[in-house]
Amino acid sequence: EVQLQASGGGLVQVGGSLRLSCATSGFTFDDYVIGWFRQAPGKEREGVSCISLNDGRAYYADSGTGRFTISADNAKSTVYLQMNRLKPEDTAVYSCAYGNGDYYNCHPDEYDYWGQGTQVTVSS
Repeated sequence: EVQLQASGGGLVQVGGSLRLSCATSGFTFDDYVIGWFRQAPGKEREGVSCISLNDGRAYYADSGTGRFTISADNAKSTVYLQMNRLKPEDTAVYSCAYGNGDYYNCHPDEYDYWGQGTQVTVSS
């Protein structure tokens, strides 16, 4: 059974940092892709960053380019999202998901299995 567990969210001030973790199980970790997505109140879920577990290639949405870094620890079957220089508009519920598509197709519709979200709140 594919399982994903997101953690690491919290309340942080503008300009601060958070590292989200997505612990996974139930599939061969070095296959496929893992994505981080977020959904703010009243908005659609959007892709933040996605990574190919096979070769580490990553996609970043414009909103996170230069501030966010996605990485994978194959030994721990965990994917991380390091978020720096956080802004109020980064406030959202962040979720991780697993899919078998391409890392650059970082759209929620391309992902099949989802973990529960973790709340990120950036205060000004």
